Amino acid sequence: MSAVAPAHRSGNVEAPAVPTFAEAVKLWAKIGLLSFGGPAGQIALMHRELVEERRWIGEQRFLHALNYCMLLPGPEAQQLAIYIGWLLHRTIGGLVAGILFVVPGALVMLILSSLYVIYGDMPLVEALFLGVKATVLAIVIEAVIRIGQRALKNRAMVSIAVAAFIAIYALNVPFPLIILLAGLTGWLGDRLSPGLFSGSAHGKDDGPDVKGAVDLMFERGELTHVKPTRWHAPRTVAIWLPIWLGPVLLIWWFTGSASVWTEIGRFFSLMAVVTFGGAYAVLAYVAQAAVQSFGWLAPGEMVDGLGLAETTPGPLILVLQFVGFIAAFRHAGSLNPLLGGSLGALLTLWVTFTPCFFWIFLGAPYIEALRGNRALSAALGAITAAVVGVIMNLALWFALHVVFREVHATGLGMNVPVLSSIDWRAALLSCAAMIAILKLKIGMLPTLAGSALAGVLLLAASG
Repeated sequence: MSAVAPAHRSGNVEAPAVPTFAEAVKLWAKIGLLSFGGPAGQIALMHRELVEERRWIGEQRFLHALNYCMLLPGPEAQQLAIYIGWLLHRTIGGLVAGILFVVPGALVMLILSSLYVIYGDMPLVEALFLGVKATVLAIVIEAVIRIGQRALKNRAMVSIAVAAFIAIYALNVPFPLIILLAGLTGWLGDRLSPGLFSGSAHGKDDGPDVKGAVDLMFERGELTHVKPTRWHAPRTVAIWLPIWLGPVLLIWWFTGSASVWTEIGRFFSLMAVVTFGGAYAVLAYVAQAAVQSFGWLAPGEMVDGLGLAETTPGPLILVLQFVGFIAAFRHAGSLNPLLGGSLGALLTLWVTFTPCFFWIFLGAPYIEALRGNRALSAALGAITAAVVGVIMNLALWFALHVVFREVHATGLGMNVPVLSSIDWRAALLSCAAMIAILKLKIGMLPTLAGSALAGVLLLAASG
């Protein structure tokens, strides 16, 4: 697709033009560089850029894609980028979107991991990203408000969102179970009261005037690549399973089953299949295995790795890259430790993110084909409401860890801040960023730059 389709008017609103591949590459690079704040912040950023500002994709289709990605193991925000990139520009579009979503953060994480093993503390980085986190918190809160307003259009949807939030925050219910129960509720609810979770779920704003470029391309019959064929699934499996697992088998063949490289490839390939709910859901298990089973990390270093991952763009699951780096750095054998650590980080990245492309390219055509199915729409509509509750939980988790230095879990598993550990600088910057974005409507980039500079100045002034 090389030409830009001319803009045309739909109702009283000018319809969005189809983005060129070059325009898409520029936007995916921007999103990759600015995707701080974990899945909530990243989903907020993509919603702002793709739905609100550029209207490349409509609200309903964005939420439909997000619902599917929430059902998958791995980082849902990156998978959402792959999905939308695939819709716009076929497989190459999905590849570029997914790669650019990860590469900036992975490069920063590699540098920070190297500095971590050489120098340890990095106060300048901490100062710089203090302001970045404050801006991300404001963006996350804005996303919760916007998505909630559009998705929660009746009391049933609000009830599901509240129940999902309580379940994951207060009761520590597993994320996959929450999504499963929400989908079942939507399916059963539609049978009892048709239209309760489909149609009205996305609100009155989903008329012709808010359709995105992708939606209009569907109407014109231009997106023939999204239609599943008889050979789609076998062909996708035949291509992507060797891409994913081929390097792991080669490493096992050349280095043996007991090498750190084989252990990294095998362990993180398994994590790629079971990491439902993102980095937070799998963090405790990875920490236990890395410290106790493999002896890769010392106690407490996993928390340091998560701290580094939180200061970089890209998925928080990049914390696994830190683990792979440290493991190979300390067991590099005859290799230079930094070279060994870099290779360990690269292998971890490969087996963590390659499956994301596999899941999307395999299932997305079927999800698009079933988009008009009323029962599926009702189930996914209820999942949308549950996702709002999950994002609320992520936003609260992020807010607690930005504003407070210490957070502990209660007997019920709830995260509760230690009030005496409040970071007044983070609280001040967060309030200023929320006023700038929510009240004054200042753009994200000026707010981000101003907050980062203010963070450096505040930490310098306080010593």
